[in-house]
Amino acid sequence: MALLELDELETYYGTIHALKGISLKVERGEIVTLIGSNGAGKSTALKTISGLLKARRGKVTFAGQTISNLAPHLVARLGIAHVPEGRRIFPRMTVLENLEMGAYHQEDRKQISRDLERVFSLFPRLKERISQKGGTLSGGEQQMLAIARGLMSRPEILLLDEPSMGLAPVLVEQVFDTIKELNREGATILLVEQNALQALQVASRGYVIQTGSIILTDAADRLRRNSMVREAYLGEA
Repeated sequence: MALLELDELETYYGTIHALKGISLKVERGEIVTLIGSNGAGKSTALKTISGLLKARRGKVTFAGQTISNLAPHLVARLGIAHVPEGRRIFPRMTVLENLEMGAYHQEDRKQISRDLERVFSLFPRLKERISQKGGTLSGGEQQMLAIARGLMSRPEILLLDEPSMGLAPVLVEQVFDTIKELNREGATILLVEQNALQALQVASRGYVIQTGSIILTDAADRLRRNSMVREAYLGEA
């Protein structure tokens, strides 16, 4: 049984049909990527999983439980952490306060301390900035903080939405190195990313979404060699 499964999921923005019956699976321990152009429905899929948007039809199943249309805080309690596009950190809170917000439903203070040490080992820069306001961090540091805040909830799956957006190339490499490290430690990740080449290099499998429909799915290495993917998403002739 897959850890996360979408079955014929349909989501609307008013009268706009944003997701048109998409189905996908993420097995425990995998990195699965969802690639596509702007407006294809990638972020909508993650928002529907995490409860920020309501599905009109179809269902979302997590660890064998149907979670379609649960409130976001209940989805988070089940073990799904959504790191949204644009980072969405709390700019007036310190780095430490942002991280503590990620652990808001945890009650074991000793475990929270251990989790803080874990994220600081992954992101040493955040430890250096522990008392700094989130809004004063660089773009790369804010992305580190957004991912670290998600990890503080001790999720079973991490939904990452455009983690490389707006970052300099050297920081993009750091972000994807972190994604690979998290996966080596056992994290399950559903990755939405416009940088299709980077995404397909770290993922084991991928789905291509176009105007709200899944048009192609395959192992990541085969998608990298697919002529349509190469032309449309990797910038190759």
